[in-house]
Amino acid sequence: MVASAKLEMASPERKGLVPFTRESLEVMEQHSAKKHSEEHKEDLKPNTDLEAGKELPFVYGNLPRAMVSEPLEDVDPYYKNKMTFIVLNKKRTVFRFSATWCTLSPFNSVRRTAIKILVHPFFRLLILISILIDCIFMSMTDLPKWGPALQNTLLGIYTFEILVKLIARGIWAGSFYFFGDPWNWLDFSVTLFEHISRYSPPNFISIFRITRNLRILKIIPLNQGLKSFVGILIHCLKKLTGVIILTLFFLSIFSLIGMELFMGNLKHKCLRWPQENETETLHNRTGNTYYIRETENFYYLEGERYALLCGNRTDAGQCPEGYVCVKAGVNPDYGYTNFDSFGWTLLALFRLMMQDYPEALYHQILYASGKVYMIFFVVISFWFAFYMASLFLGILAISCEEEKQRAAEKAKKIEPELQQALTELQEGNKAAETKTTEIEMKKRSSTSMITSLDMLDDATIRHKEELRKSRKRCPFCWYRFAKTSLIWNCSPCWLKLKEFVHMIIMDPFTDLFLTICIILNVHFLALEHYPMSLETNNILNIENQVFIGIFTAEMIFKIIAMHPYGYFQVGWNIYDSLIVFHGLVELYVTHCHGLAVLRSFRVLRIFKLGRYWPTFKILLLTLGNSVMALKDLVLLLFTFIFFSAVLGLKLFGSNYKIYVCNIDEDCQLPHWHMHDFLHSFLNVFRILCGEWIETLWDCFKVAGQFSCIPFYMMVILVGNLLILYLFLALVSSFSSYKPATTEENDEAKNLQRAMARIKKGINYVLSKILCKNQNVPEETMDNKVKQSSSSECSTVDISISEEEEMVYERGKPKRLKKGYGRRSSSAQISRDSRKRKIWQNIRKTCCKIVENSCFKCFIGLVTLLSTGALAFEDIYIDQRKTIKVLLEYGDMIFTYIFILEMLLKWMAYGFKAYFTNGWYQLDFMVVIVFCLSLIGKSREELKPLISIKFLRALRVLSQFERMKVVVRALVKTTLPTWNVLLVCLMIWLAFSIIGVHLFAGTFYECIDPTSGERFPISEVMNRSQCESLVFNESMPWENAKLNFDNVGISFLSLLQVATFNGWITIMNSAVDSIGVDMQPNFEDNIYMCCYFIDFIIIGLFLPLSMLIGAIIANFNKHKVKLGGSNIFITVKQKKQYHALKRLMCEVSQKPVPRPGNKFQGFVFDLVTNQVFNIIIMVLIFFQAITIMIQSDEQNPKIDIAVYWINSVLVTLYTGECVLKLIVFHYNYFTNGWNIFDFMVVVFSTTGLFLPLMVGYYLVPPSLVQLILLSRIIHILRPEKGPKVFHDLLLPLVLSLPALLNISLLIFLIMFVYAIFGMYNFAYVKKEAGINDVSNFETFGSSMLCLFQVTIFAGWDGMLNAIFNSKWSDCDPDKINPGTQVRGDCGNPFVGIVYFVSYILISWLIIVNMYIVVVMEFLNIASKKKAKTLSEDDFRKFFQVWKRFDPDRTQYIDSSKLSDFAAALHPPLFMAKPNKGQIVAMDLPMAVGDRVHCLDILLALTKRVMSQDVSMEKVLSEVESGFMLANPFKITYEPITTTLKRKQEAVSATIIQRAYRSYRLRQNDKKTSDIHMIDGDVEVQAIKEGSYFDKTEGKSTI
Repeated sequence: MVASAKLEMASPERKGLVPFTRESLEVMEQHSAKKHSEEHKEDLKPNTDLEAGKELPFVYGNLPRAMVSEPLEDVDPYYKNKMTFIVLNKKRTVFRFSATWCTLSPFNSVRRTAIKILVHPFFRLLILISILIDCIFMSMTDLPKWGPALQNTLLGIYTFEILVKLIARGIWAGSFYFFGDPWNWLDFSVTLFEHISRYSPPNFISIFRITRNLRILKIIPLNQGLKSFVGILIHCLKKLTGVIILTLFFLSIFSLIGMELFMGNLKHKCLRWPQENETETLHNRTGNTYYIRETENFYYLEGERYALLCGNRTDAGQCPEGYVCVKAGVNPDYGYTNFDSFGWTLLALFRLMMQDYPEALYHQILYASGKVYMIFFVVISFWFAFYMASLFLGILAISCEEEKQRAAEKAKKIEPELQQALTELQEGNKAAETKTTEIEMKKRSSTSMITSLDMLDDATIRHKEELRKSRKRCPFCWYRFAKTSLIWNCSPCWLKLKEFVHMIIMDPFTDLFLTICIILNVHFLALEHYPMSLETNNILNIENQVFIGIFTAEMIFKIIAMHPYGYFQVGWNIYDSLIVFHGLVELYVTHCHGLAVLRSFRVLRIFKLGRYWPTFKILLLTLGNSVMALKDLVLLLFTFIFFSAVLGLKLFGSNYKIYVCNIDEDCQLPHWHMHDFLHSFLNVFRILCGEWIETLWDCFKVAGQFSCIPFYMMVILVGNLLILYLFLALVSSFSSYKPATTEENDEAKNLQRAMARIKKGINYVLSKILCKNQNVPEETMDNKVKQSSSSECSTVDISISEEEEMVYERGKPKRLKKGYGRRSSSAQISRDSRKRKIWQNIRKTCCKIVENSCFKCFIGLVTLLSTGALAFEDIYIDQRKTIKVLLEYGDMIFTYIFILEMLLKWMAYGFKAYFTNGWYQLDFMVVIVFCLSLIGKSREELKPLISIKFLRALRVLSQFERMKVVVRALVKTTLPTWNVLLVCLMIWLAFSIIGVHLFAGTFYECIDPTSGERFPISEVMNRSQCESLVFNESMPWENAKLNFDNVGISFLSLLQVATFNGWITIMNSAVDSIGVDMQPNFEDNIYMCCYFIDFIIIGLFLPLSMLIGAIIANFNKHKVKLGGSNIFITVKQKKQYHALKRLMCEVSQKPVPRPGNKFQGFVFDLVTNQVFNIIIMVLIFFQAITIMIQSDEQNPKIDIAVYWINSVLVTLYTGECVLKLIVFHYNYFTNGWNIFDFMVVVFSTTGLFLPLMVGYYLVPPSLVQLILLSRIIHILRPEKGPKVFHDLLLPLVLSLPALLNISLLIFLIMFVYAIFGMYNFAYVKKEAGINDVSNFETFGSSMLCLFQVTIFAGWDGMLNAIFNSKWSDCDPDKINPGTQVRGDCGNPFVGIVYFVSYILISWLIIVNMYIVVVMEFLNIASKKKAKTLSEDDFRKFFQVWKRFDPDRTQYIDSSKLSDFAAALHPPLFMAKPNKGQIVAMDLPMAVGDRVHCLDILLALTKRVMSQDVSMEKVLSEVESGFMLANPFKITYEPITTTLKRKQEAVSATIIQRAYRSYRLRQNDKKTSDIHMIDGDVEVQAIKEGSYFDKTEGKSTI
């Protein structure tokens, strides 16, 4: 209180606040009138710190009580003449009101009272509490008896709020009026509808009551942070408009293609066809049309709900014997999955783009149409989905960067004001008071910047936190109490004990011991499993007690050493004390029923490692700061989820109960519905996780399509926008954080000291032992590298191998020892030199061979052949004897070739150079693999060695530079993130241990073998009852294949949850679980879903942002090292990058001259007219619309109409082609777009007439429509289509070289894993995710499986099939026809390693693909913002120059400068009026008022780069580049400049005016003929004035 009083006295009222009076209003009205009568040239903008809803900055001084809730003059200069005033409440919050018409006077007592109520903090608090209470009631399905009364009360409060706002703000739609705020419109509408619902008919009550849910959004305007983030997201949506349009365009095109390819195919099913020996009754049934509708006549696979799909192609699904493939029945998935109309096709492709359950749609289409159409799905679900996601991420990343820069600029702007205020406050205050004032100012400045994303500046955040902590001062009595009670300095004996304990507890070895104890404790926590023996359980209990004792002793010793006051000042000590308190409480309540869940909190001990682990501490600090800075965005996301859950409950809740029999045969609600708030919330959460299509089908069945689709689209689109923005903000914070700036704490340094002492001791002991055992003095070796002349042909310096050098060094002293006096004979010397020369020639020859380009091409070709040969070794290889023999001979030949290559490189480079090169080591390993596979074929007991042949494909990595570049880049970007990866794994370990504690042994269930379903709990309650059922035969008490019985399988289950594959099954099992050896019951443990929600948020979302942020940081670091170029492309591809950039920016073709012939000229004008192009585009879209309106089994008249429409369009396109050929002649084929149009005409004409000759079976009618539809890509043409499409395609095109390299690496990894899958899983039993389409029998099917895993689709089903390793699930002795392999069992361990490793590798590569494209977006955006010029800008300059200087004189007339500058592209562009700016550039002018091209370019460059330090360098490069491009520059002598010419014109005008006034004064003196003379003078002056005006107009610009 004393400090605040002094602060109040010390703070001056800078920019004092002035009450708003009638005189103020009159002054404002006068200024406003002047503003309308005079031209207002001030360019003011509103001050962001003085916006309505923000706190008044502290620089305006303290707020006197007399001015609280009173009208004040507006302090923002922008609103000085806007007829506004402000009102401040006790919290200094700014409220701005209008003082103009349509409202009561600011001095009216009623309005002043309303304003006081409105601005009072308790009024806002009342509204907030009312909304929260209303939200609670909205989430209830059954209201209490007093519920309606409370709702009426709340309605009265909302009505009162609207009346207060109407009186205070006025009824108008302008700024600061009631209807000028969209949120007030929302309040008014909702309240009005709620009043109407009280008196409306019952049919309309439900509609109006649903609008009541919009009141949840009223929370947003009550929080300034939420409101600002809504503004930011709306700004992002405006930027995303082009992306949304492009996405809809591509989705529509792919939907039309899908309709033409797959229309009606999903109705093809295997129908049982009656045989000859069957009864006549069955024959009669087949004649009945209802026969094909009977579901029992279709063929069903075991355990499948829908009939088996089939197709008429050879690569499509085939029917078993006795069945035929016919088009019958309905489409799969209750008829909702089909391509029979445009709407359903659009939904199916949107599902593919969002990658929700895509594997089911793949299998359905491949069964019905053939495997060749997998290409369509690869394009849609991988490349198209990847590109669209990259576009959204790129635009949002740009928005994040803009907000980051805006926050940084705002902080820089505010800092001087804060410093100035601090200087004034320091006068007359003590040091402590000054510090308190600084803290207050910092706090207030931070709160006024609530909308900024300054979480990215970690130093600022840390400083603010320290200030906030220091500001929380306790009263003096508490300090006195702490000093007397919590600081123990009682006696000398106690102080000696304290010093002794301090010495022990602060010793480095103590910290090392505690770290080892934490690691051991984590290890023991991870050892828990089910079933666990009693002995193991006792051991774990004992170790738990031991570690609790150790941690308790640590706490006691530290309290003794540091005093309680000092101990609890450290955050980690508080955390340690909580861990100890939990452990002691757990020991006492272990045997209490219902408190066993406390065991799960043991995992908190894992995070004690953060004390000794700087990386963990840094990441934790960054995460905390980022989440706190983004708390408003997190709150906005939660508000949206809550709103969606309540809206879903009100829209569909009753329908789920009424029409429950439509979705369940037993008329029981499923796990996922929206009948109550909890399930509705879970459903919305599932939609945001990307799993929505199955719940959408259920919604269709209970509520219809027209109400479900808008709701789901809203949740998907808006929810994903919020999540993506939050994710990018977190990634940005982690990628911009620099851990090097943080210092290590004492514990981490103690660990380093302890390890250094241990290492020093070990070295000392080893040195003593070595000194005792050997007395050989150390000798220095001469490490001279002996270079040979072979370096002439190789870039690698050839040195003598280690063996040769050892022989050389060993032989040298021997010769010296044997005789100093003896000399070698000259013959011996010549013989040695001759041998050495022969050896050098041999190595030189080997070097020339291995460095020869033909040899490299030959080895590359052999590598590809040896790799491709692996694809033929499928399950049918034993039936193809010839191919098998060829492959065996090929393996031998490949082995010998690679051995020979290896020997040649050994000879050329030497062993040391060969084995120190990583790529040569890989080649050596592959040669070993070849040799081992040959050995495995020779002997039966070594046959398993053949399975390692898949490693042969890795040799491709060392042969192609593109893959080498990608591998190096991946190593550079990912290896430094191992510390972050360990932190993420530690978080997963904690969740795994919690999962073991919660669910170990609870996923078992009693299964009915006849139906395969679980017994209800009314029949079987536990394991003993299950084993005693039915004729003494025990029912299978089975465990779920994925469970939480131990930490290892828990990790696998969490991985499935993280990839959203199979997580619904795991979550349902957890929700149904009751206990160990207890039969699960439906949703008996419903709140266990919180575990999975917490894991997805804490264990997936946050660690993923950490990891990707670290990868981006490394990416940027290495990109800077390479000078800003992409690290995923080679040196040659950098040239391709610039060529692509030039191609995208240049005009595609040179203009064709207009023909001289009249007819050709007329046709030329016709086809080059913009209207003609528009008509062609209209025809293209019309043809697309004709495809949209088609459907399966449509009226034959529509087919005839479509045929004639296609014929007319083909005729029109042919006419267009002929007209252009008449005009352009051979120039027609110089444009790629014209060639494309010509091919469309040729193929469409052929497709139109060919079916009349060969039939429609070979050439389907849809072919012509697809060919004609291909012309729609003209909308993407750079010169013709929208510019926004060109801007969005540019980053993708520029990223193509890097994406191509990364794609090659992905394909190689898929190839290697496909071969491995063929060797290990080819004969696995077909069930779950392995079927006739997705399997590992052939190379093509294996690639299909791996493509699914690449996009994280359906790998859980494949793994479930591979888990079949027991006799009950598979047959180990099953005979597989055509091969000697027996059994159809899988290998779970190999399957887990296979899928987990592939998922991690593919995820890592795909993340880098996204980073490449997004960084290209940011690169282009930063170049546009930065005032720098690129080669493309100069190229565009000269393109515009050609239009103004067609004769290439290098000059243009000065009168054209204004038009020329306005025709340029940004950043050289100068908008009109620009004459003043051109004059200011002071351009040299030659004779005839002409300006040279180079002078204009240099002046514009200087104007753009005026603030750049590299301007002089760029100017010199531009001038030298121009001189090189134009060596015969036309010389000229500048006679003046634009500025001098303007000065001359102004001077001439002044002289003319002075002369005219002089003449008039002289004429006034004459008396007789003054009027006549004046008339003559005026005539003469007019003539002279007109002459001078002409001169001035000619000279000026």
